Parts: sequence; C-alpha cells; structure tokens
Amino acid sequence: MNELMEVAEFPARRMWQLFEPYHAITYFAPECRGSFKDAGLRGFWMGYFAGRAAPMGAVGPGVVTATFYNFAPAMVGRSVPDAWSFASVTQVLDARLEGADLALRRILGDRAESSEVGRAADLAESAVHDTDPCGRPLFAANSDLRVPDEPHLRLWWALTCLREHRGDGHVAALVHAGIDGCEAHVTLAASRAIPRSTLQPNRGWTDEEWAHASDRLRSRGWVDDGERLTSAGRTAREQLERDTDRMAEEPWRRLGQDRTEQLADMLAPLTAAIVSSGVIPVLNPIGLRPS
Repeated sequence: MNELMEVAEFPARRMWQLFEPYHAITYFAPECRGSFKDAGLRGFWMGYFAGRAAPMGAVGPGVVTATFYNFAPAMVGRSVPDAWSFASVTQVLDARLEGADLALRRILGDRAESSEVGRAADLAESAVHDTDPCGRPLFAANSDLRVPDEPHLRLWWALTCLREHRGDGHVAALVHAGIDGCEAHVTLAASRAIPRSTLQPNRGWTDEEWAHASDRLRSRGWVDDGERLTSAGRTAREQLERDTDRMAEEPWRRLGQDRTEQLADMLAPLTAAIVSSGVIPVLNPIGLRPS
C-alpha cells in the first residue's frame, strides 16, 4: 500500500502529518530547550524525558521506558529519576508550556492569537474530550492537565494529547506484533525511511543491542543479511502502520468528517509556517518529512 493510499484510507495518518509539527516544536525549538534549561534541567535529553513524562508525575525510569517504548533503558536511566531532583513536576510542566508559547509566538506571529487558531483549538479540544482514554497512558496524563487559556497554547495542548494518543496505539501495535523497542527501529532503518545513523544514537541502543535485534528479526525472516526489509518484513511493517492508523481513528470518528476536514484546513497553514521556519530538521527520528 503506497503512502497516498494509506492517507486516503486512514484520516488519522493525514491528521498526524498536519498536527505533529505543531507539537514537535517542543523538542526542536530553541525557546523550548532554553525553558527547560532555565528550569534547571541539564542537557537536551533530560529536558526531553522530563518534559514528556511530567504529565504522569515524578515517575521513574521503568514507567518512562514502558510508555515511551523505543528508548534504550540505559538512556532513560541517565535522565530519570535525576531530573526530578533538579526541577519539580510543576516547574517542568510550566517550562514546557512557556517554551511552546515563545516558539509559537515567534513562528506564527499575529496568527497565534487569531480567531482561526481559536476555532482550530475548539475543534481539537472537542476531539480530545470525546475520546476514551482507557489503555492510553500518555494521552490520559496529558488530557488531565489544566487546559491553557490562550488559543495557540490550547491548540498545542490538544494536539499534544492527540499525538500521544496515536503513540500509545503504536506501542500497542508493536507489543501485539512481538516487536521490542530496538527491533522497531531496526525495521524502520531497514525500510530506508530513516537512516540508522539518525535513529540509533537518538534512541540510545548500543551496536551490540542493535546487532542482536537484527539477528532476531533475521530469524523471523523480516530482514536480510544487508539489514534490508524482506518481502515479509515489508508486509509486517505496513501492517504495523495500518494498525497504528486504525487505532488512532477514534478522535476523528468522534469529531466527524466535516469537522475533521475543517480542522485540517485550519492546521495546514500553521503547519506550513512551522515547517518553513526550519525549526524541524529534515532528518529527525520522529519520521516527520518537512519540505
């Protein structure tokens, strides 16, 4: 199934492509990194792990490894739980919101407070509130947070919830397929979607762990000796993505086709502005393809 067919079959895929950049500034914008640093967190990865985990509280490395799924436990352990000794959960959440505020105001300018952004926030917030949180820990944790008052931040909050909803479903698809965190990245690199040189260091897996994951996938017939996906591997990878899309459909089904299309139309120029700002690198481990 080619990408255009996948987008047509699953509105969730199209919506993810539209809303992920709005959320992803949290990881890439200098304002966001600066806010975490000002809060006392040390280094990019401590900011990342604490910032993304903070909606769940001062959780330990086991919870972060389980919910984030694709990071090496040793990498998580270098940031959590130490992060909570440098900044409280409240301070981290405040820093996360402050960074998003500064970055979005810089990139969007006057549009940040426009009625169009307000209407988009209304629709996205409705999708969040109408979606069942059961089995979605990161979605549930973010949706329990206080909703910001400002339109551009209310939209950021809602889209953050929705991207974590999709991520929770993706983890469920991987668990169902019997694919662990390292194996997931080996298949992604083997598909040539994102190079190993980008994935491996950004997820903390050692060469030995990567090699063992490759061996396990080779024994299943998913990758060949050159670490390329076999026909069986491509089929399995496509099924994983389709399962993820299918499990991400509920918010858009609840919102309805007409309102989903309205939100998509409103997000398109915002996404274009974020992409054109260059804040998201062309090669990134999230899988975004800014162009």
